[in-house]
Amino acid sequence: MLTWVRRLVIVALLLVVAVRPSLPGGSAQASVAQLNVFFVVDTTSSIAAEDWGDGQRRLDGVRSDIAEVTSQLAGARFSLLSFDSTAVLRTPLTDDASAVVAAADAMNQEVTYYSSGSSVSEANDLLAERLTEARQSAPERANVVYYLGDGEQTSGTEPESFAASAGDVDGGAVFGYGTEQGGKMRVFDGYGDEYSTKEYIQDRTQPGDPDAVSTIDEDALRRIADQLGVPYVHRTADTSVDAAVADARDGAVASDEGRADSLIDLYWIAAIPAFLLLLIDVALVARALGEVRPTRPQRDESGPGRGRGRAATSALDAARPDRGARP
Repeated sequence: MLTWVRRLVIVALLLVVAVRPSLPGGSAQASVAQLNVFFVVDTTSSIAAEDWGDGQRRLDGVRSDIAEVTSQLAGARFSLLSFDSTAVLRTPLTDDASAVVAAADAMNQEVTYYSSGSSVSEANDLLAERLTEARQSAPERANVVYYLGDGEQTSGTEPESFAASAGDVDGGAVFGYGTEQGGKMRVFDGYGDEYSTKEYIQDRTQPGDPDAVSTIDEDALRRIADQLGVPYVHRTADTSVDAAVADARDGAVASDEGRADSLIDLYWIAAIPAFLLLLIDVALVARALGEVRPTRPQRDESGPGRGRGRAATSALDAARPDRGARP
């Protein structure tokens, strides 16, 4: 009776193992190859302010950071968006990181003569569109957004919120460029060659038209970071982006679909007792087989052969003459 109960329990436990019960909340690392990385770059005139490093343009820092991020997240897919008076998709999602770096190197500030003011949220709609499309086409991939700018608002309207995009953003950061002291910006005529003017942009709103100075607006950048649900990082030439990309690089960033796939398996709870009961059953069967041994057949002393032998011996004895009798 106990044997059948034990075997029924084994069958029940094996069925539990086959169902493979689990709970959500696992911590399986995501692969960098499962990331969509979007760079959103401010290319308004202020990005040319010369307060990056040793008198370089902020744009030089932007280009350097894009190259470093793509290097640290090698294997991901990258896209480059820029904005000034309008938002532009410079590179759609691609696994060719060198193409994105080349596009960033070729990217310049807006043409000064066409500048008419811009908003730090100009790329909001385009970013939301690209994020939604990426999510729909590959929901298992995580969307990482890096916004690179100085936060300076030159449009007369209030900036829009990036909150609508936050639902499709799984990680990233807002990188801020510039200083409180600010920097002057050279005029850009669209060519940037040896024949281009080397003059600085002038502030026509001030008496005497002095050279315009652009300063970073970190409050605006922090608001954008809060809206996107990512951290804000002030960038300087002597620091690395390493800490800012650590989560994405080390597999801590995943989409909701990817997190749903990360489960805590519970089947082992049933597998362990099932294995132990199987061992017990095998041991008992082996012992039972050892006790069942073939027995050697016993000789039958009362068999017909034995009877004939005794009868023949008696007949011979009766036929012998008595050795003790004399004739």
